[in-house]
Amino acid sequence: MSIYSRTMKRLKSHSVWVLLAYGLISVAIIAFIGYFVVYNIYTLSLLKFPFDYDQGEGFELMDTILFSRGQWPYRDNNSYPFYSSNYPPVYHLVIVPLIWLFGPEYWTGRLVAYLGTLITAGTIGYAVHRGTKRSWLALISALAFLASNYIYHIGPLFRQHMFMVMFETLAVVLVTVVVEREELSGKRNNIGLTVVLLLLLLAGYTKQLAYATVVAVFGFLFLRQTKRALLWAFPFAIITGVIFFLINLATNGQWLTNTITANINPYIPAQGIGLLRQWFNLHLILTMAAIVFAFYQLYFDRLSAYTTWFVVAAANGLTAGKWGAGESYYATAVAASCILAGLAFGKFVTWNKNKGHLRYAGSLALVAILFLFQANLFFHLPTHSQALRTVAAGLGKPVESYVAPQTSCSMARQPVVVPYVDSAGVGLIGRPPTRADIEAGIKIANFVKSGDTAAFSEEAGFNLYAGKDVITNPTQLLNLYNNGQVDLSEMLAMLENQEFDSIIFRAQFYPPPVLEVIGRNYETTQLIEMNGFVYCLLTPRENPI
Repeated sequence: MSIYSRTMKRLKSHSVWVLLAYGLISVAIIAFIGYFVVYNIYTLSLLKFPFDYDQGEGFELMDTILFSRGQWPYRDNNSYPFYSSNYPPVYHLVIVPLIWLFGPEYWTGRLVAYLGTLITAGTIGYAVHRGTKRSWLALISALAFLASNYIYHIGPLFRQHMFMVMFETLAVVLVTVVVEREELSGKRNNIGLTVVLLLLLLAGYTKQLAYATVVAVFGFLFLRQTKRALLWAFPFAIITGVIFFLINLATNGQWLTNTITANINPYIPAQGIGLLRQWFNLHLILTMAAIVFAFYQLYFDRLSAYTTWFVVAAANGLTAGKWGAGESYYATAVAASCILAGLAFGKFVTWNKNKGHLRYAGSLALVAILFLFQANLFFHLPTHSQALRTVAAGLGKPVESYVAPQTSCSMARQPVVVPYVDSAGVGLIGRPPTRADIEAGIKIANFVKSGDTAAFSEEAGFNLYAGKDVITNPTQLLNLYNNGQVDLSEMLAMLENQEFDSIIFRAQFYPPPVLEVIGRNYETTQLIEMNGFVYCLLTPRENPI
């Protein structure tokens, strides 16, 4: 056999290994596309659900309704209806046109939040493709974000957090592009940097937690362009402060009280440590790849905006230990890790490509295997249809879970079968609501309608459905009470006089004095289960205690 023939045979043999590696990559892509399908199944079920799925959604809707009427949601909690918001306005203002067109519907905010996660995923894919020039890697990195248990759980909710992450991701990717192009051309792009700061401003006025990304971006700029970072930080701080001052002035100081003071909550170490461990274990491959790449840049390259962002976002995730916080606090770190992991794997594959076909094929296969391992860590699947149960069984996963309904105002209940499995643990979000849940919500709303007054309810949806006032926001009220920033006198007097025809408990988040006066003047008459919660419906006692 000639040297030419032997060479061609060896090349064909090596090409087969590369093709096999790409076959493995295709399997990984299919796995993450599967998660995207599941994400859309969950989203569609939420778009059809007309009540609170997560406890705070109705209050976000109420904020949007007030903005649609040209009113501020930052109000005096001391007077009827004792309602105020603790979140900035951007997310709600974006939804206002939909409220004008379609009325106060939950699907409006859920749709906007869902679309925001798609924009975030697309931005992650763009960043990875720009840094690696590998479309398959960009696709997997983008889909990995949507596949995260955390993003799946909260992405389609009527909550502002994922909209904040969208602005954060856009800002970090854009500042990377702006600075890199400036360094190549030697020319300043002040318009581009202005857009970056506008995105940061929008993120901060979507949710206060965006301060971490502001720190990360200015930290990156300080490392690359120290003088410019300091010069631009000053007007940014001035504009941010002026907006804050004007809103506070327009709301007679309620903006400061409700968005800052009310968010000073106690820290629960066990909760913080538990969420840190859960985030790390669920996102093991993405997080480890991000950490390794961060050290690589620290010792052999320059720190990128993505690395700075990841470090600050991960550190900020520790604030998830605050009362009222949760897994969503790690969403920004998830976005940053998806970008860094994609860039890390891209550099790894490119480096091995120059070492021969076998090394190249091996690197491709290893990346595919790591993504498949990550996909397995993420596992979550509703199993309410036979097709989805078959998928779960085929993958060797459970086809159902056993979870006890959550109670706070009634006797504990035995675990029941839930058609949903989740590696994060089957909680109270993630499982699609059913027709039975909708019927239960309507039954509770009809209970409100049967009275003459609005219900003193822990969720806003029942009063909204019944066309009545939304009375207070329990977690906001409790936060203000714990910080000594609310006078409960009028509220307690109304409850003492049984001026509300009905009370609805889900978790009893009200301040202790409120719970005490309700206990003396109202009694439970119905228990209704919805979305895994037992709701206690109370009416006035004939003989108050």
